[in-house]
Amino acid sequence: MVEKNKHNGIFITGTDTGVGKTHVGARLIRSLVDQGVKVIPRKPAESGCTLERNQLVPADGTILMSAAGLSDIDAVTPYRFEQPLSPPRAALLSDQHLLMDQLVDACQSEAEDFIVVEGAGGFMSPLAEDGLNADLAVALSLPVLLVVADKLGCVNHCLLTLEAIKNRGLHVAGIVLNQIEPDKDGMDNQSEIERLSIIKVYPDTEIEQLARQLVLS
Repeated sequence: MVEKNKHNGIFITGTDTGVGKTHVGARLIRSLVDQGVKVIPRKPAESGCTLERNQLVPADGTILMSAAGLSDIDAVTPYRFEQPLSPPRAALLSDQHLLMDQLVDACQSEAEDFIVVEGAGGFMSPLAEDGLNADLAVALSLPVLLVVADKLGCVNHCLLTLEAIKNRGLHVAGIVLNQIEPDKDGMDNQSEIERLSIIKVYPDTEIEQLARQLVLS
C-alpha cells in the first residue's frame, strides 16, 4: 500500500489522448508561478520521446518543466520511452517494467509546494503494468482537473470520464474545454457540460482564472 501524497496540487487528466493536457498544464503552471506559487511539475512517465545525443527527450515533460522555470528533467519525467504507445507497453518493448509504485514515488517531493501531475492518455488509460491513470490519481489523492477537447461528441466523453472519476472517490476541481478545432454553428459544449455535470467549465481562454481559484481554494 503506497503512502498518500501530502502535497497540495492537482492531477491533470483527459477524456482521451491528444486533448491538450500539456498545453493546459503549462499555461496553468505559468499562471500559478506568476501568482508567486512554487510549482512542482510531474509527468512521471512519457512515451513517444525523441532520441537526442543518446538521451530520450520527453516533449511534454520538457514543456511542463520549462513552464515552472526548472531544469531537472529527470525529476519531472524519470520514466521515458521511445515507442509512441501507452507507457507500460512502450516499457515492455524496451525490456523494462513500469509499476505503479515507481510512478507514485516519482511524484513525491520533500518540498511542500503545489504539485501539478499530468497523466498519459485518458483517465482510464493504462499507465503502468499494474494500474491506470485513475490508480495514480487515487494513490496521490489529488483533486482532478479534466481536460476535454471542444468538439462534437465531447459531452458524452466528458460525462463518462466524470463518472469514472467520481466512482474512484476523487474530487473534480474543474473542467477545461480546450478548443482544438473550429466551432460548429450552434454548438455550445460549455453550457451543455455545466448543465449536465453541475461542475464549473473553464474555456481554454480562462486558465488564468482557474489558477486564481486553485490558489484560493
